[in-house]
Amino acid sequence: MNITGRLTRDAEVRTLSNEKQVVNFSVAINDGYRNKQGERVEQTTYFDCAYWITPNVARLLTKGTLVELTGRVSTRAWVSKDGEARAGLNFHTSSIKLHGGSRRTETVQATAQSESNGTAGQGTEDDLPF
Repeated sequence: MNITGRLTRDAEVRTLSNEKQVVNFSVAINDGYRNKQGERVEQTTYFDCAYWITPNVARLLTKGTLVELTGRVSTRAWVSKDGEARAGLNFHTSSIKLHGGSRRTETVQATAQSESNGTAGQGTEDDLPF
């Protein structure tokens, strides 16, 4: 599934007890439609997102950034401190594409792959086939 929205806060990296790291962030998706009376109705859906591939992308995921995410959705339910039933949506992110300024238009998945291959920051001019 793909979703496109804006980050509602800067991403945070958490280290779990097993030393794995996860990047957590929240995305808002705005949608609009016209009701039977012809009035415009705006609706916002919020997703709590988790990205497990590389923690280095957190520096790129800042509040207000437009992102296109690929992954899967799950739901969660809980009871708040004041006893009210609550529900939310989680998005388990497998790929992140940043949209926006010239430097931000890149695919984070490609960045993650190059980092895991040990090629991040290395020149590739000698590797060109022409």
